[in-house]
Amino acid sequence: MARPLKFGAIGIDHRHIYGMAQNMIEAGAEFTGWFTDGEPETLAGFEKRFVSIPRVRSAQILLDDSEIDLILISCIPCDRAAWAIKSIEAGKDVMTDKPGCTTLEQLDDIRACVARTGRIWSVDFSERFEVPSVTMATELVAEGAIGKVVQTVGLGPHRLNLATRPAWFFDREAYGGILTDIASHQIDQFLFFTGSDDAEVTLASAGNFANPDHPGLQDFGEIALRSANGHGYIRVDWYTPDGLPTWGDGRLTILGTEGYIELRKYVDVGGADGTDHLILVNGNRCEKIDASEAGLPYFERLVHDVRNRTETAMTQAHAFKVCELALRAQEMAEADGR
Repeated sequence: MARPLKFGAIGIDHRHIYGMAQNMIEAGAEFTGWFTDGEPETLAGFEKRFVSIPRVRSAQILLDDSEIDLILISCIPCDRAAWAIKSIEAGKDVMTDKPGCTTLEQLDDIRACVARTGRIWSVDFSERFEVPSVTMATELVAEGAIGKVVQTVGLGPHRLNLATRPAWFFDREAYGGILTDIASHQIDQFLFFTGSDDAEVTLASAGNFANPDHPGLQDFGEIALRSANGHGYIRVDWYTPDGLPTWGDGRLTILGTEGYIELRKYVDVGGADGTDHLILVNGNRCEKIDASEAGLPYFERLVHDVRNRTETAMTQAHAFKVCELALRAQEMAEADGR
């Protein structure tokens, strides 16, 4: 029997590291150690969740450990590319939080490093990979339940939680801009569900409309995409009101030639309790489905890919293209001053 895949973590500055690590453990991997600079706001929550996992005094200890196969990265966004490259050059595969990088130059460096080494650089787009209703939608689309997908509409509202945010959250150069950051989730879903290898950004806008005391923050953004296979619209923001019982009413609508699917991922206001509400309408079905038990196959597939040098979790080309489009959309929005 093969030994468990072993992983370490570098940087825990974003709470996404909680799900990244826990889902790898549930996929059968062994968490061996972690490193982070300083005392980020996420530290107490991380230590509570992973109380038995040792914090090492240097990231190099993890990189020098020949037993570690995979490094998870969730440090400050602008630093993720450099840590990914260091990890890959140390012979590790990488799963990074989004955004995987914050400039096109960083992306070029990662591409070159992956080409040179043959290692895996995977981005955990959690709004697809950590959402069971997206798993069920994937299965329904593959079965032809809504015909050919021609459009996605992705909405990514988030709660600001202003008082608890670290300084880097308000630094445009540190987080990369709202389209580079949050909208990468919806770009990933557009490419995936339309089966597109590339796309054109036809509209991109970003701005700060509600937080003048934090001029480095972009609290609203939108993107329109067009590919040979379909069209997409994306809206992201930091406006979730305190009355909502969760951090954001994230939704995805997938329009096909023979029906549509709507995902109410985290909450169904005025409807059923819980998460992962899937609405399916086609020629003979009009129903709401509880998709909360549909599973999260990305993590087991990534374990398989690390072991077998395959691309079952996500192709490398897809990861690169999502990040490229997000960065190009960010550039367009800022060049236009919108």
